[in-house]
Amino acid sequence: MAWLNARGDLVELVFPDIDGPVAQRGIGIIAPFDLALERELWRWVPLEVSLHLARTPYEPVPVSVAMAELVSNPLHLTAATRDVLHVDPEVIAYLCTSGSFIQGMAHESSLRDIICAAGARDAVTTSGALLEAIRALDLTRISVITPYDEILTGKLHDFLAEAGCETVRSDHLGLGGGIWKVSYRTVAERIMNADDPDSQAIFVSCTNLPTYDLVEPLERALGKPVLTANQLTMWACLGRMKLPMMGPGRWLQDVF
Repeated sequence: MAWLNARGDLVELVFPDIDGPVAQRGIGIIAPFDLALERELWRWVPLEVSLHLARTPYEPVPVSVAMAELVSNPLHLTAATRDVLHVDPEVIAYLCTSGSFIQGMAHESSLRDIICAAGARDAVTTSGALLEAIRALDLTRISVITPYDEILTGKLHDFLAEAGCETVRSDHLGLGGGIWKVSYRTVAERIMNADDPDSQAIFVSCTNLPTYDLVEPLERALGKPVLTANQLTMWACLGRMKLPMMGPGRWLQDVF
């Protein structure tokens, strides 16, 4: 391609692919209002995938059972789904662990139904992705860490028990907000402390807890899967798109 510039010089530009850019394939993301880790999400997906985010409305409550129920309100999920439909995502994910485990497995399934009824081609929730990983890896005993209080953490134990998976050991940070500010050192220490010889894997709950750079070194150190909320959500979405998950998580890489 050549043209005259402002000085009258003939300029020729050579592009690597004049038919570009790379065709994009979309994932819609419905995130709680307080999500601060969008950048972590992008690190899990290949170049041809774009993420299109919508947020639930702000709720002036701390992270708790009440907040989990508010951010999983069917009306909010329906509105957020419609907000991203115009870019034609192949799948829409409800990116919230507590909001999708708070009322058990039937409720998790109903959230996916709500998103599809609003027009999504396919739907994933974070806790639903956890169930898929439990089945794919044949897990029956895991450890968990959460940033939540004891009551909300107990709801996760109930969800796992309903799925036939025993919580061998558990730890929680007891935070009511600012979860994205927790340091890698703190998260790593809690994961190590939550490990148990009887645990087949460790699940790190909450899509607002930073984990990306910890997964690989901790899996090497512990010799077992370290499953995180954002990782599992992206893995489940990409599996439906027949695309590989980028980044750490070697136990999940070849499952789909």
